[in-house]
Amino acid sequence: MGLFDSLAKQALGGIMGGNQQGDMLSGLLNQAGGLDGLKDRFQQVGLGEVFASWVSTGANQSVQPSQLEGALGSDATQNLASKVGFDVKNLLPLLSQFLPQVIDQLTPNGSIDETHPSSEKLQSVLSSVMKSGLGSFFGGRA
Repeated sequence: MGLFDSLAKQALGGIMGGNQQGDMLSGLLNQAGGLDGLKDRFQQVGLGEVFASWVSTGANQSVQPSQLEGALGSDATQNLASKVGFDVKNLLPLLSQFLPQVIDQLTPNGSIDETHPSSEKLQSVLSSVMKSGLGSFFGGRA
């Protein structure tokens, strides 16, 4: 495993919660008002269809790092970056790659059934995303 792979896993572990109680993703969701609040933020910046694709049972549309920062807000992204010890410019590409997968797995029925997922559900989804996503993100080397 290369240095970049290790750093990405470390950052994603911090972003996505790793084994921490009250993980950072939960904090990000809570700050946004849960999944419904996050959906509203994406709609406000013209990315409602992108977020809706993550919730739906179809293919996930991609989001650019700058679009993601616009939807989440620069304060929230800066706060998250400082918590994981990364520069926002390095954090946003990782987050834009994995947040769609997280939202997709949190909404398996194609709708937001639980606006504030439990810590256990978040941990399960994040573990799944990190196992499957890192392998494809780094060319099959997870």
